[in-house]
Amino acid sequence: MMETLPALVLFALVMSGTPGPNVLMIAAAAAGHGVRATLPHNLGISLGFGAMLFAVGLGIGAPLHANPTAHAILRWVGAVWLLWLAWKIANAPPPETAGARPPLGFWGAAGFQWVNPKAWMICAAASATHVRADAPLLPQLALITAVFVLACIPCNLLWAGFGAAMGRWLREPARLRAFNISMALLLVLSLWPMLRG
Repeated sequence: MMETLPALVLFALVMSGTPGPNVLMIAAAAAGHGVRATLPHNLGISLGFGAMLFAVGLGIGAPLHANPTAHAILRWVGAVWLLWLAWKIANAPPPETAGARPPLGFWGAAGFQWVNPKAWMICAAASATHVRADAPLLPQLALITAVFVLACIPCNLLWAGFGAAMGRWLREPARLRAFNISMALLLVLSLWPMLRG
């Protein structure tokens, strides 16, 4: 496994850093509330995804992938939740107002991974490409999980930093509204690959 570690690290960084529901929500939250307020969200994503990746690698996800109906239901539940989150982001009031929603917390972000279509795709790809049949499973899963957790945290921080930097520019309500709508549209567009397949 050590000979393929650089490829695994690159895969984890690309999958963690490219636009998807997690990083778009982190950027939107940091734009309104700052990087520090998104730290529980960041840890929830990182550790929640790590737990999911490990569990799916152990075979918990196999029944879902083997049952097309259960898989389709999970996919559509995830899509509906993402559409709801996109609506909330698009209509978020400025953070100074009383109705402004705080960033997703640790448990919400960790639980979100189980309905995040991109997370399921990454779990399937990681298990298929980085687990060798001729080696013990648990050490491989532990290494893959650790690499992903360690990749998620800085990638999410970068997106939070981007969102916070944008937040300073977004003090004007019209700019903030346009940014929130853009983030919501990107979140909806991130559903396209999942809904096609």
